[in-house]
Amino acid sequence: MWKIEPPLKNFKGKLSFANISTLNLAKQFGTPLFVTDSEQIILNYNKLYSAFSSHYDKFKINYAVKANNNLSILKLFNYLGSGVDCSCPEEILLAKKIGFKNQDMLYTGNYNSNNQLDFALKQKIMINVDSYSILPRLLKLGTPNLVSLRINPGIGGGSHSVLVFGGKNTKFGMSKKDAVDAYRLAKKSGVKKFGLHMMTGSSILDSSYFKKVTNKLIDIAVEIVDECKISFDFINIGGGFGIPYKPPEKPLDIKKVGSDIGKIFNGKKSSKILGKPWLFVEPGRYLVADSTILLTNVHSIKKSPGKYVGIDAGMNTLLRPALYNAYHHIINASRLNSRKTEIVNVCGQICENTDIIAKNRKLGNIKEGDLLAILNVGAYGFSMSSQYNTRPRAAEVMIHKRKIKLIRRRETINDLIHGQNLVTWFR
Repeated sequence: MWKIEPPLKNFKGKLSFANISTLNLAKQFGTPLFVTDSEQIILNYNKLYSAFSSHYDKFKINYAVKANNNLSILKLFNYLGSGVDCSCPEEILLAKKIGFKNQDMLYTGNYNSNNQLDFALKQKIMINVDSYSILPRLLKLGTPNLVSLRINPGIGGGSHSVLVFGGKNTKFGMSKKDAVDAYRLAKKSGVKKFGLHMMTGSSILDSSYFKKVTNKLIDIAVEIVDECKISFDFINIGGGFGIPYKPPEKPLDIKKVGSDIGKIFNGKKSSKILGKPWLFVEPGRYLVADSTILLTNVHSIKKSPGKYVGIDAGMNTLLRPALYNAYHHIINASRLNSRKTEIVNVCGQICENTDIIAKNRKLGNIKEGDLLAILNVGAYGFSMSSQYNTRPRAAEVMIHKRKIKLIRRRETINDLIHGQNLVTWFR
């Protein structure tokens, strides 16, 4: 059974978020509107940091920029002392713009071009290599101070098949055999420092999974150290820490995860790895997903033969439901006390039959003009949004201790045509 919990509150039958009326936010900034509570991000960060650092002191969080790249959110993570994991040169530039230092940045691309590798090399940040074939091209461009390799440990997990990044049938990571060859090549080429990385899945709520996959990674690390005669500056176990999207899912026991991983890194097996490496994690979803809601207005309701509730936020605003049938809880911010009896489908205005945000939901006595709140959209919400159907992307607002700031303005037609050059061939 789902119930309203902070930062959500029921105020006389209307929804408030971070102690601000959602109806007032929609009136002031329009819809669709992403609204982020900075204090929830801080709470999530501190909870994760405490869970791990209390069991292993050389611990660092690298926020996955791809989850949500808004500059204000990056600034918050920089303030909290986080590092960043960047998936492309553009994310590196955003992090640099905010003020992240070179030693706090890890570049984890895949199938990189020479131009991308050269860019990362010149930025003098840590580079994480996804496949053996990339390394010789990187070394021809120059000798990085540190090289990390992304391992596929043969294990994968995730809340959906498309969110499984390890094991068979995945485009990510390399085998231990390829990694041994790569470390030997890097060492021979003059690389002095090394890291080890994996990212095997996303949105995982089973705490035992992280113990299992980390044990496997440490086994591989011990073998690599023995065969290559190197030591690791860091071992990055990736992210994948899930949040409960759909009732009755339970939150991930992050304290148990931190305890389990700490015991592994402090254990006899890990002592065979030369020195005491840093333990890195690279969460995105866990830190930002539940910090943000998406406010959207109901514009049209029809029966055909089921009941369809048409809103101004579609798959262009929130892609996850159309992309892999992801669940996002929805509540009627205008009528919280209405009895939830009628079953409806919630859809956007995009010219695709896949533009369904929610199927067969009970949202109470819903009417045109009502305001809906779509929950847990802070990760892969705006960052996956598009201008499809020539629709400007939504605005973003951040709340911090009742202070409200527009952190990304709503796009206009000028943004949609920016960069285009009109031909003069046709008169």
